[in-house]
Amino acid sequence: MGGVRLPSLRICVTIDNSTTRLAGSEHEKGVLLIVAATLAWSASGVYSRLLTTDVWTAIAWRSLFGGLFLLIPCLFLEGGISRRQWRSVLHPSGLAMIACQTFSQGCFIGALYMTTVANVTMIYATTPFIAALFGWLILKERVARRTLIAGAVSLFGVGVIVASSIGGGTGWGDLLALGMTASFALVIIIPRIDPGVPSLPPTVVSAFLTLAIFAPFGSVGSLDLHNWIVLAAFGATNFSLALVLFLAGAKRMPPAEAALIGTMEIVLTPFWVWLLFSEQPPIATYFGGAIIIGAVFWHTAVDFNRARRP
Repeated sequence: MGGVRLPSLRICVTIDNSTTRLAGSEHEKGVLLIVAATLAWSASGVYSRLLTTDVWTAIAWRSLFGGLFLLIPCLFLEGGISRRQWRSVLHPSGLAMIACQTFSQGCFIGALYMTTVANVTMIYATTPFIAALFGWLILKERVARRTLIAGAVSLFGVGVIVASSIGGGTGWGDLLALGMTASFALVIIIPRIDPGVPSLPPTVVSAFLTLAIFAPFGSVGSLDLHNWIVLAAFGATNFSLALVLFLAGAKRMPPAEAALIGTMEIVLTPFWVWLLFSEQPPIATYFGGAIIIGAVFWHTAVDFNRARRP
């Protein structure tokens, strides 16, 4: 800074501190939003245990309720319902969101039906690495070393949880879980490619498109009041609320970090099942869960400290 006069230096310091505070505030909001979305997503295990319908029906009607409930936040977020907002569906980013979300939702429910939950969660834990790869390839973003370390540690924790159940699912189910993971990683990336394009309209369209694709293979007549209620709650919270929170949070942080925090879902999902259905998880779940939570909180604490530095 030699040659710069002291008054100018003071002005620069003031601006830098303000920028740091604003960046830190946005980052912290992103963390809170992603954590809230993860809590809503973690209810998927509860809903899947309550459902007694076939996979095609579950995919179709969960998506319908998700799309209907998602219309509510569309009234208040991203400028409300307007011609410009819904025209974004035809934008390349909007079309990409529709394709990825439709594919991801179909693969997600299908994987839960065709392979073990442990296998699905283990494959899903690779999302931070796939998101980091896409972020590097598409956005040219540099992945922090701490993100790679925490991601590797969390993956190890998942390995501890599912070590005794590897091979318990079918190959098709594992492939569906991998497809869900890759497409969801793209959902994390797309809003950061063009932040000006609203995210909700393409999401609503994808929900109704999923209904149109899978409903013909299901059986509406097999649905009783119990399944209708579960599917409505499944769509409202696990699809709509969680997705709104996650998309809002993902715009405020690197994609790999957002996906990393989301790995808490792997621990919380069996916890809610144990709490509500008295299902005792294996001892490996406790050890693996502690490793994952430790990695996530370590990574988040480091980022908080870095964001608050002048």
